[in-house]
Amino acid sequence: MPIKLPSALPAYDVLNNEGVMVLDEDSAAHQDIRPLRIALLNLMPKKIQTENQFARLIGATPLQIELSLVRMSEHKTKNTAAEHMAEFYQPFSAVKDQKFDGLIITGAPIEHLPFEDVTYWQELTEVFAWTQTHVHSTFGVCWGGMAMINHFHGVKKHMLDHKAFGCFRHVNKAPASPYLRGFSDDCVIPVSRWTEMRQDEIDAAGLTTLITSDEAGPCLVEDPAHRALYIFNHFEYDSGTLKQEYDRDVASGTAINVPMNYYPGDDPTEQPQNRWRSHAHLLYGNWINEIYQSTPFELEKIGS
Repeated sequence: MPIKLPSALPAYDVLNNEGVMVLDEDSAAHQDIRPLRIALLNLMPKKIQTENQFARLIGATPLQIELSLVRMSEHKTKNTAAEHMAEFYQPFSAVKDQKFDGLIITGAPIEHLPFEDVTYWQELTEVFAWTQTHVHSTFGVCWGGMAMINHFHGVKKHMLDHKAFGCFRHVNKAPASPYLRGFSDDCVIPVSRWTEMRQDEIDAAGLTTLITSDEAGPCLVEDPAHRALYIFNHFEYDSGTLKQEYDRDVASGTAINVPMNYYPGDDPTEQPQNRWRSHAHLLYGNWINEIYQSTPFELEKIGS
C-alpha cells in the first residue's frame, strides 16, 4: 500500500521514481480504508531533504499512510523557500486539535544550546504534553529524542570532546522487541552529533535500551509509559548525507574529522557506501506495524 502525499510535494516524484508506492489525495479518497495519520514535526533546516528521508521509510510499508508536515508556530526557517512552507506545512497551533496515529519529531542543529534556551522550547514542551492525549505513538529522532527523554525523565545531554561522526557498529540488545523484528545481532548506523545521552542515567530513569554501541553509546530507547521511542542516531540518512555535512564543514574551514567507517578505506575521495538502509526500513516498518496493530480505528479514541 502507498503513502499519501500531495502530488506537488517534491517527495512525491522522488519516491515515485525510486519505486515507492505513492498516492495522490484524489486517488486515496476512493480507497475504502482508514489510512494511518502520521505527522512529521520537521525541525531540520533542510526541510525537503528531511521530508524525503522520512517519507521514504514510512512509505515502504504495506499500509496507506497520510503524512502531515508540521512546523513550530512562530519559528521561521531560513533554508527552505517560504512558498514551500506555506503550501505544505501547518503550524502546530493549527493541528493541536487533531489526532494522529504517529508523530516523528526530527533532530535540530542546536545541540550546543541548553534546552531551555531554544527559542521554541516552550511550544515544544506543549507538543510533548499534547502527544499524551492526541498521538498514539511518538518517535523522537536525535535532538528530538534527547529533548523528549529530558522532558519526560530528566535525562541530561552531555557535550562530547569531539563530534561523534561516522558509521558505527551497534548491538541489538533486545532481539525479542517487536521494534527490532528481523534485525541482525548487530548493525551499522550513521552518527552525527556533539552530544550524548549516558546509559547509567537512562537506566536510572527505568527505560529500556534496545540498541547501543561501545563507541557511540546508547542509540534506541523505548519509553512504554509515554508510548514513545527515542533514537539518537540517523537511520534515516541518505547515502550521501554524512558526505554533505563533511564537505560543508571542510568548505567553511570548520575543524572536522573524516566520518569514521563511511568512505571505503576512510578515503573521502571514494564514493561512500550505504550499509544501514535495510535496517532503517526494518525499524520504521516495525514501528508503523506496531501502530497499526494497536491504534484505535476511531481517531477520536486516540489518547483515551
